[in-house]
Amino acid sequence: MRIKDALEAGFRKKEESALVPLTTVWSEAADDGKEIPLPEYPRPQMRRNSWHCLNGWWEYAVTGRKQFFEKAGGRILVPFSPECARSGAGHVLTSDEALWYRKVIRLPEAPGPGHLLLHFGAVDERCTVWLNRKRLGRHRGGYLPFTFDLTGFARKGENELLVRVLDDTDKGAACRGKQKMARGGMFYTPQSGIWQSVWLEWVPEHYIEELTVLPLPDLTGAEIRIRMNAPEGGQLEIGRPRLFTEGEAAFSPDDCLLVRPLAKTVFDGSGRCGLRIPVPEVQKWSPETPFLYPVRLCLGADEVRGYFALRTFGCGEDGEGRPCLTLNGEPYFFHGVLDQGYWPESLMTAPSDEAMVFDIRSMKETGFNMLRKHVKIEPLRWYYHCDRLGMTVWQDMVNGGGPIPAFLCTYLPTGVPAAGKLVSDRHYRLLSRTDRKERLRYEQQLLAMVRHLQGVPCIGMWVIFNEGWGQFDAERLAEAVRAADPARPVDHASGWFDQGAGDIAGEHNYFRKLRAKKDRRGRPFVISEYGGITCAVPEHLAAKATYGYRTSEPEHFAEEFHALMEEILSLREQGLAGAVYTQVSDIEEEINGLLTYDRKIKKA
Repeated sequence: MRIKDALEAGFRKKEESALVPLTTVWSEAADDGKEIPLPEYPRPQMRRNSWHCLNGWWEYAVTGRKQFFEKAGGRILVPFSPECARSGAGHVLTSDEALWYRKVIRLPEAPGPGHLLLHFGAVDERCTVWLNRKRLGRHRGGYLPFTFDLTGFARKGENELLVRVLDDTDKGAACRGKQKMARGGMFYTPQSGIWQSVWLEWVPEHYIEELTVLPLPDLTGAEIRIRMNAPEGGQLEIGRPRLFTEGEAAFSPDDCLLVRPLAKTVFDGSGRCGLRIPVPEVQKWSPETPFLYPVRLCLGADEVRGYFALRTFGCGEDGEGRPCLTLNGEPYFFHGVLDQGYWPESLMTAPSDEAMVFDIRSMKETGFNMLRKHVKIEPLRWYYHCDRLGMTVWQDMVNGGGPIPAFLCTYLPTGVPAAGKLVSDRHYRLLSRTDRKERLRYEQQLLAMVRHLQGVPCIGMWVIFNEGWGQFDAERLAEAVRAADPARPVDHASGWFDQGAGDIAGEHNYFRKLRAKKDRRGRPFVISEYGGITCAVPEHLAAKATYGYRTSEPEHFAEEFHALMEEILSLREQGLAGAVYTQVSDIEEEINGLLTYDRKIKKA
């Protein structure tokens, strides 16, 4: 297909049509009248036993932005957003509305002196929280977790929890990913509100606020970073490396590899400490051998459990002297899939823990070793499954800014790739980044994402901007990310608008012959998006209108897909360092997935 014809087919305005209801098997099997959705502990990297899941049915109401909650207008199933079918609400929140959640929680008597913490996995996009009509605080940023201390606000018996949510989606400049009020093509139904798990946690008076375990560069041990609200002594235990099963990061005393006593004096005045601990049995993590070390940390009356891996990601040279990406110091070809994490009945929230695992396993069984998590931050359980199943992740930051200039960010660099190298992202108006406060907020949330996910073993690269969407100061931000996490490569501008920074060079290529190019700055070259073969499977389509780049019939798709895989492997022999196929599943009108949107058909 010629580029001109493909552009006209792929980017012309589609006639708006209602979405066809689709569901996955996990929602079909669920009994939401009796079951709590996503009941698993949300944070496997730092698990406690004393917790209570608040997922389930809440009351909700929609008011004007300046109105306070008076009475509920219905029920909503948390953590599913009101825009999705699974929530039971069926309401698209607009920029002039406020979404209210109300839940009465009955608290038993506290098990002892300490704190009661209220955790939110993510709320889109900004919220205010009250307990018993006393304000706990506010949070802004729709993709990052936050916590409130209920101590002094909670009482024995019934307590009223209120959450107010505001969301501008693409009417504002906040980070929003692929959400758009006027959905269509490669932009999808918006969502708002609580979309990740909510839970309560009892902790002692002195408790562990943070546990991050990072491998040492030479893979002989690990750096243990701990933060407490007040120092306590205790001990750290590390178990022998093993392959984790479906269960949690279990810790058995019989499998203990080493025990390290920790004195109270190792902490500084702010309650932080950093320790370097040699590990006697070195088992390196890779997609082929995803060995993890269980960890138990006991300080004072508090105990948390987690895990870590010994592995490094970087850049180097292959046997022919060509720039390449490395895993554990050796050349490694990262062949991945673009993963946007959308579901037909629940949008950005996976319908179950098993559904998350299904996507990861399906892509690994197809032959991929990496997922590029596209402009979305997943719940920590998703990364845990990638860690234990052996799936590398290239993690995107969530894009924001003003309206995406379609000609500059889509048509021009797609049709004339050289044009993408001529744009400077310091001209803020060009790429819709005129709001100085929102630029600062984006930078803060970018670094918060890095801190939040730094201890996740599977993440092998940070991707700061995608196709120029709200891009600004990418060179400076690449250095800021490197300073925050020097152990991972950085892709500062995926697709085009390369500012000559970052650790890799790359392109998005759907319409031209695929090539392994040589970067004049000596960076490894990756094709960070390609493929996107559109294949419509009858009875599994979410919309009458469809969107994609090149078409194939179901009976021919497997043959064309495998031919493309052979082409990528041949480019690997020519120096290609990595590649990302578009994409894991169909999403609404965009039907270029390897799986149908309902995950019932695997096309290849």
